[in-house]
Amino acid sequence: MHLSNLISDATGGIHLLFSVVALIAGTYILFGRKGTVLHRKIGYLYTIAMTLVLVTAFVIYNLYGSFGIFHWLALVSSVTLVGGMVPMFLKLKGALAYHISFMYWSVVGLYGAFVAETLVRFPKVVVESGIPNGTFYLMTGIGVFVVMSIGNIVFFRNKDKWLKRYTAEFGRVEEPELNG
Repeated sequence: MHLSNLISDATGGIHLLFSVVALIAGTYILFGRKGTVLHRKIGYLYTIAMTLVLVTAFVIYNLYGSFGIFHWLALVSSVTLVGGMVPMFLKLKGALAYHISFMYWSVVGLYGAFVAETLVRFPKVVVESGIPNGTFYLMTGIGVFVVMSIGNIVFFRNKDKWLKRYTAEFGRVEEPELNG
């Protein structure tokens, strides 16, 4: 495999570098102790790295030559990142519940993107003459589905426990009011 399969230009290099930083920081955030100074610092590192990943994602058009499926998923990822951070910055009612939910999905979505991006790199297996084929969509779809399904199972088995635990550790957490 040539380096050109991983990095096509400076933007791709920045995208790859900050993707790796975000993967490492996001993994720490998921599994490390919450609410500590280190959690906040690594959380900000994750947020900055993900912001750079998302900004660069919107200017990479190597696969389709135009706005494609990965750009749509970058929009979804942008929503999860903003949804996880803005309530904390603004100290909104239910901020911790929003933060836990949206940031969890931000990291799990990044894992899904990692699987998809890894599969994109298989030369000729999934991309022929620069055009994604059916195998590409099948492999990427299955890979991302598996990651997101595992994430979904873990989230819904643990969400209430996490909210209860972090409410006890960090103070009162109100569930957000979605209707008003």
